[in-house]
Amino acid sequence: MTTFKEISGQLIRTLSSDPANPLEGQIWYNSTIGVLKGQELVAAAWASAPSLGTAFGRGGDAGTETAAVIFGGYSVPPAPTSGTATTQKYDGSTWSSSGNMNTARYILGSFGTQTAAVGAGGYNFTVSPSSGFTNTEHYDGSTWTNVTSLPAGIHSVGSTGTQTAGLIFGGANPGFTNISSEYNGSTWSTGGNLNTTRGRLGGAGTQTAALGFGGRAGPSATGATESYDGSSWTTVNPLNTGRMYLSGCGTQTAAMGAGGYNSPPFQAFNNTELWDGTNWSTDASLGSPAAGNANTGNTTAALSAGGQNPAGTLQTISEEYTAEFIGTKTLTTS
Repeated sequence: MTTFKEISGQLIRTLSSDPANPLEGQIWYNSTIGVLKGQELVAAAWASAPSLGTAFGRGGDAGTETAAVIFGGYSVPPAPTSGTATTQKYDGSTWSSSGNMNTARYILGSFGTQTAAVGAGGYNFTVSPSSGFTNTEHYDGSTWTNVTSLPAGIHSVGSTGTQTAGLIFGGANPGFTNISSEYNGSTWSTGGNLNTTRGRLGGAGTQTAALGFGGRAGPSATGATESYDGSSWTTVNPLNTGRMYLSGCGTQTAAMGAGGYNSPPFQAFNNTELWDGTNWSTDASLGSPAAGNANTGNTTAALSAGGQNPAGTLQTISEEYTAEFIGTKTLTTS
């Protein structure tokens, strides 16, 4: 019978404790606890996290996996007519309510951190059925304050950046557009135009190194992806699955796109794709399909919260993402 040494070129060592820096594929017997262990590749995965206090979808988000804030959204699924002003924060273990926005709305632009976020534009059918808002608000971790308005109303934008260097792009008012607007913390200015006119798209990166992907161009979802250098957009390789109302996070060279809708009949996806600066690749699926979900963090550790499920119902589900890694595992027979 072939032995492990003949296969691997080494014996299974008996150790009193786990090695400090084991190599991938290494196997050892921990004599102190009487367990056979090995170092192996652990697949990327989404895992259930604490539920939101209030169902959420198509709102704004900012922050990281363990310090996130979500705000706004709509309240009457599956045919949204009324926006909300609610704010919820996550500390890595608990969701809590925070101060309400001054203007209730959904499909707004958002960027920043949990203690320095921006909500800009958006829509509320019951207030303004034919156009988007110009309202911009700052969040300081507890309170929202009205600041300089956008030059024109808009909603369904892609967005990314910080409270002092933000970017929104694409969107609708009421038709889809390719415009970009840059924000410096007090003033909005015109940026470069997208190559693909669209709205309801995802975003990642910074104001001068951004990525825009997916969205709706006319009646259909698109996988179009573009990178931004602070002045112009360049078309790059598309998503594997075209979709709208997807969420995004990360950087221009390491981004995530999660969830979203396809073209009519608007079925929610659980697809996750990762961008490496050149191509998109399919990764671990969300546990629950979602469209219009929040997505904060990066391609190593991310948070997805809320969204619409395939039945059109708003969810309180949240999930945490862990990237593929090499880790120690107890080995058993089967």
